[in-house]
Amino acid sequence: MDSEIEEYNEAIDQLRDAQFPMLKDSIYLDHAGTAVPSKALMDEFAAELTSVLYGNPHSGSLPSQLSTDQVDDVRLRLLEFFNADPDEYDLVFVANATAGVKLVLDGLRNIPGGFNYAYHQACHTSLVGVREEAKRSVCLNDEQVEGWINGGSPVEIDPSSTTMFSYTAQSHMDGRRYPLSWARDIKAAHQAYTLLDAASLGATSRLDMSHPDFAADFVVLSLYKIFGFPDLGILLVRKSVEHLFDKRKYFGGGTVDMVVAGKEQWHARKTGFSHERLEDGTLPFHNIIAAGIALTTHKSLFGSMEQVSRHTAYLSRRLHAGLEQLQHGNGRPVCTLYTPCPASQPTGPIVSFNIRSRLGAWVPLGEFEKLAIVNNIHVRTGGICSPGGIAAALDLQPWEMKKNFSAGHRCGLDNDVMNGKPVGVIRASVGAMSIKADVDGFLDFIQEFFIEASPPQLPEEMSIPENSISKSSLCVKAITVYPIKSCGGFTVPAGIDWPIRSEGLAWDREWCLLHKGSRQALSQKRYPRMALIRPTLDFDAGILRIDYKGTSRSVSVPLSADPSPLELEPRQTKSRVCGEEITAQTYKSEELNDFFLGALGVPCVLARFPPGGRGLESRLNKARMQKHQQADRVQRLLPGSFPKDVPSPPDSDSEQQKVQTKILLANESPILMIHSASIEALNEAIAQHGGPPAITAAFRANIVLERPQGSDELNRKPAYSEDLWRKVRIGDQNFSLLGACRRCQMVCVDQDTGERKQEPLATLSKTRRFDGKIYFGAHMRHNAAEWSSEANQHPTIRVGDRVIVDG
Repeated sequence: MDSEIEEYNEAIDQLRDAQFPMLKDSIYLDHAGTAVPSKALMDEFAAELTSVLYGNPHSGSLPSQLSTDQVDDVRLRLLEFFNADPDEYDLVFVANATAGVKLVLDGLRNIPGGFNYAYHQACHTSLVGVREEAKRSVCLNDEQVEGWINGGSPVEIDPSSTTMFSYTAQSHMDGRRYPLSWARDIKAAHQAYTLLDAASLGATSRLDMSHPDFAADFVVLSLYKIFGFPDLGILLVRKSVEHLFDKRKYFGGGTVDMVVAGKEQWHARKTGFSHERLEDGTLPFHNIIAAGIALTTHKSLFGSMEQVSRHTAYLSRRLHAGLEQLQHGNGRPVCTLYTPCPASQPTGPIVSFNIRSRLGAWVPLGEFEKLAIVNNIHVRTGGICSPGGIAAALDLQPWEMKKNFSAGHRCGLDNDVMNGKPVGVIRASVGAMSIKADVDGFLDFIQEFFIEASPPQLPEEMSIPENSISKSSLCVKAITVYPIKSCGGFTVPAGIDWPIRSEGLAWDREWCLLHKGSRQALSQKRYPRMALIRPTLDFDAGILRIDYKGTSRSVSVPLSADPSPLELEPRQTKSRVCGEEITAQTYKSEELNDFFLGALGVPCVLARFPPGGRGLESRLNKARMQKHQQADRVQRLLPGSFPKDVPSPPDSDSEQQKVQTKILLANESPILMIHSASIEALNEAIAQHGGPPAITAAFRANIVLERPQGSDELNRKPAYSEDLWRKVRIGDQNFSLLGACRRCQMVCVDQDTGERKQEPLATLSKTRRFDGKIYFGAHMRHNAAEWSSEANQHPTIRVGDRVIVDG
């Protein structure tokens, strides 16, 4: 790194804490998604709005004229920022870059005879969507674009019709840069209009629209990707193609000089500038004023865009090289990179990749994100709104993508490795405020959690006594139910016989909190303070009492199905739990729902999902045996180690998979069990690097088993032995094991304080990760007896019951 870049990096490092306090103790590598606003920008904007009165620019008052002047000034300054000649280009303010694309589509859709549409495969989803209104459309790769420029024609394009070609200056998926000259060359060869998405390129590089190679007719950009604030987009329109909007039918307030409404219908559009007839309604003038402040602040903090470009290029090269060099102990690369080496092809400050295990298995994106979250690392994962780019990078054919969709894959869901291929990527991107510590910290994170340095340990023979089934080696230490999904638990007192229902333990996960807007069930993964909401089952009063820890606030709902005693009115509401659509009964009591709003700061409603439902009023378990649980019962790896190759889990025809057990609002299974010996082993591993011990409550198990005092060593069940169990008998009741429990960052929520920490997921990821997923504890279901008895008619368990394990 030359001295100039080194000095600039040191300067950014010094202003980091002062100007970006929200990034303290964090690693932010999602600049391609959203830049981070500086403190200076926000302070200056707040000072401006609290000292100057601005009004609607459509009015004639003094505050309104101040707004008009500011809007005109910022419009000109932005044109200058992109080196766009005001005699050649007009600038239209829009909500975001997508809104700019839709505005261009407004002009296209009214062209007589329709229009052709060609778009590059690296286009953002928002540009791909234009094809739905085109007469003909085609997706082109690099080679096909070059062939079109050289005289060829895509077969789907009618050369006699108006054609629009869209492409991105820089892929927001992998950072590849595409020739700005494409617009000039295609216009020269085919007289097509060109739409350039410059949102990704413009975030960290200077967009010079005066360059001879630059000839795009329309350019869309996002200002928040450059400055972090405001949330505003712009559409730059070359004045020579303004006539494209002549056929646009809609008009809004402020875009017409006269409107006749009544017996006659007539209007006269404004004719001075394109922006005057395209900016419908009241402009977001406060955001535009903020954009002017952002221009000034950005220059004062970072200098020129050329300096930002050099700074981010250095950081992305460092990141790319670091990821490329990471290797497992057997020499296999840790990362599969989709961003080309910056030395071989022009790229922006974006690096996309996926992670593989030492055996070549893909690490699921969901597992990566869990660890990133608890380590305060912010990156983006998934399809990145780049369907063509993702398909090309991951070699996903259309039939494969449709098959994945049919199998349940949706954007944002956790099934991110399907049919042996990932369906998304990890994208790390740097920006003006990024520093070397972000890059180096991220590389350290990958090295700590995803490099497998040692080969799998040799298997150890574990003898199982012939009489193990007849002897009790464990007992029930604790029983806990969680009446409200993701809230605190209710500990069953000793000496109480607790009923078992077909859906699991009585009263477990029968209620949930639904977001008022999305109707999604809330979870501690996003709202850790839910741990402080403590439900208590009061059978004497016939109510579920709900307290918020640390306050005197309390509400209650009846346990009976009829809520009329408290004047609560249930109504059926469609909602989603763990990505699955259900129908629940929601309570309309303002007092009740205000309690949860006050506790969490989230607009939500309490809902009930009682047992015994059908259709959308019921759910089925999803737990299954995992690969690492299929090893022979006599031989297995040392507890907690990474597995060797083992047989695949049972197929859909196996007995285990045929069981369709009902569940309420639990994630996967009716009952979750953990073994205290496994918690002890985990805490020994945590103690080796000085971490705080994990507490049992973190794992939110229904049943905790322990070794009874005075039991002999012969029948001792070692840590993680539950991986090999297939059946257990608790008291008089039989249960079948359904598979290991897959863990997420929720185990890091301190159940006493509602704070998120790194442990125990950090250590679990190193000791209990199999096939890229982290497991701890076991799912199980109750086996209904085939004969009638008092115990079987009303099955119960209690704390202290003996436990017999049948491996």
